[in-house]
Amino acid sequence: MTDNSPLITLLAERSTKRGQFRLASGKQSTFYIDARLTTMSPEGLSIIGPLALSVLRRTDWNVSAIGGLTLGADPISYAISYASADSAHPLRAFTVRKEAKTHGTGKLLEGPFRNGDRVAIIEDVITTGASALRAIEAVRAANGTVAGVLALVDREEGGQQAIEQTGVPVISIVKASQIIAALRT
Repeated sequence: MTDNSPLITLLAERSTKRGQFRLASGKQSTFYIDARLTTMSPEGLSIIGPLALSVLRRTDWNVSAIGGLTLGADPISYAISYASADSAHPLRAFTVRKEAKTHGTGKLLEGPFRNGDRVAIIEDVITTGASALRAIEAVRAANGTVAGVLALVDREEGGQQAIEQTGVPVISIVKASQIIAALRT
């Protein structure tokens, strides 16, 4: 098991707020996790890249590329790709736009995604799973194969199960309950 405690500490200190919040899913919550406050920091990137790469390498997914819906997945994907640069199997990072460009090539997937790629969808925080499901659909529409979803945080509100009902496995590096427990200490 990889030690995720430094990441939990960073997410608790930087990214988690208590109060009353409306989430992107429309649900109400007594806490909010803005993972970008961690994923876009030097300390966060330096922890997330090697940790997430280690988690991916322990799966049987055998992916060649990683990416997810912009903006949450972007820094995580880039950190993993960078951490893999000197390995025998570097991972290319790509971004899934929320909607296709209306100019230029009109692409929905940006970056070095290739037709036929086997990929891991990256997600910052899973609540309902809707963002990951959109990314899965976009990759499949571009002739990619989705091996699984790697989430930085699972809010433990049914998103993992919603994704897994489509036949795609999900691995979370951190659970929201771990972050909440860290806030209490």
